[in-house]
Amino acid sequence: MSDSVAGTPVPLAFSNAVMALESAKTRPELSITEIPAPGNLAPFSIALAADVTPARHGVDSPLGTGRFILLHDPAAPEAWGGVFRVVCFAQAPLETDIGIDPFLADVAWSWLVDALATRGANYIAASGTATKILSTGFGELESQGDGALIELRASWTPTDPEIASHVEGWSELLCMLAGLPPAVEGVSLLSAHRVGRE
Repeated sequence: MSDSVAGTPVPLAFSNAVMALESAKTRPELSITEIPAPGNLAPFSIALAADVTPARHGVDSPLGTGRFILLHDPAAPEAWGGVFRVVCFAQAPLETDIGIDPFLADVAWSWLVDALATRGANYIAASGTATKILSTGFGELESQGDGALIELRASWTPTDPEIASHVEGWSELLCMLAGLPPAVEGVSLLSAHRVGRE
């Protein structure tokens, strides 16, 4: 991260948050890299991409993939309720019979809440969507058969500068969506549900 963005000095609060983010202890099953952050969401931002390993470089993992973006606006937008905002995304394939479970979206959201809580992440103004995608292949894709996908998009406002706990919660969520057991106690787990599509 440079000391300025378009000639504007980087605020100390953001620099400290980035250092905290970089100190996060994420699960070893994840491959995490910094990626270009969207430039139109806030004056200052940093973004991470994660894939549940194994994954080929530059290709989203068939096990699960996600994005984590930390936004900073010293003006503290009213909609945020603070000077920071986290925006995250997590996606993983599922067995079709689990994809049609009517409670799947609720479970995915509760996993995020539980993962943040177990990592000690404090926040307000959480919002998000959990989307179940069911698909059936036809024609040249008929051999793929039926498939399912869970996708969670969420955002929240951290209430403390300890950003590492937010990254750790997101990484835990991504691994759980991919069917890996929770790394901490107190988080429920559905039966193994990741499926590869031939």
